Amino acid sequence: MTSTWPLTAASLVVDLQRIFASRLRSVVAYGPQLDGDTDHPLTCLALVESLGVSDLEACAGLARQWRQRSLGIPLILPVQEFQRSLDAFPLEYSEIIRTHARVFGDDPFVNISISMEDLRRACEAQVKSHLVHLREGFIESAGRPEGIADLVTTSAPSFAALLRSVARLAGTSPDGRAESARAGATAAGLPDGVVSDVLALEHRSHLPATDAARLFPAYLGAVEQLARAVDSWRG
Repeated sequence: MTSTWPLTAASLVVDLQRIFASRLRSVVAYGPQLDGDTDHPLTCLALVESLGVSDLEACAGLARQWRQRSLGIPLILPVQEFQRSLDAFPLEYSEIIRTHARVFGDDPFVNISISMEDLRRACEAQVKSHLVHLREGFIESAGRPEGIADLVTTSAPSFAALLRSVARLAGTSPDGRAESARAGATAAGLPDGVVSDVLALEHRSHLPATDAARLFPAYLGAVEQLARAVDSWRG
């Protein structure tokens, strides 16, 4: 099947040019659709010379149209703010760098790299936050299988994103979201079975409650192991 995201991205450029005119510097597409996953809206980053309230109001007026065209709300940043925030959001920007395509203007990621130490610290903070989230969520579920199922299912995309970041820390980030996540799991020494089960939930909207009760202990153990691996990472 031919990908339609380039046409969708081009339509966004037209919209943004009407709002920002010559202030629009760059637009890049990134995220699941570029990996062939058409179930998600197209995500884009737009860099502009300046960004004011009137610009936000104009974009807000297009939000409904963007959703109807399967466009996520674009991440719009002033150029200088973008350049100064690379070390503040290493996980987010490294994910964009991993899979992005220039749609308009210059590619803002040419000759840009994310510090491995910044990436490691961000991974450590996020994996420990994920671990706390799972523990608290399990308690809040009061042991109800339906609540555990929801916790496991909704947390799966964040777990996969963490594994992709670990793959980059290990210096191996294959093409494809699933392949990159599995590479991260291998680098951290996680069990294949539970990783496969949780990653599969990125593409499933429902997990039977009985399966959740079975999966949660192994899932929690895998995240605990991931936290230990990232905490002791030395490259």
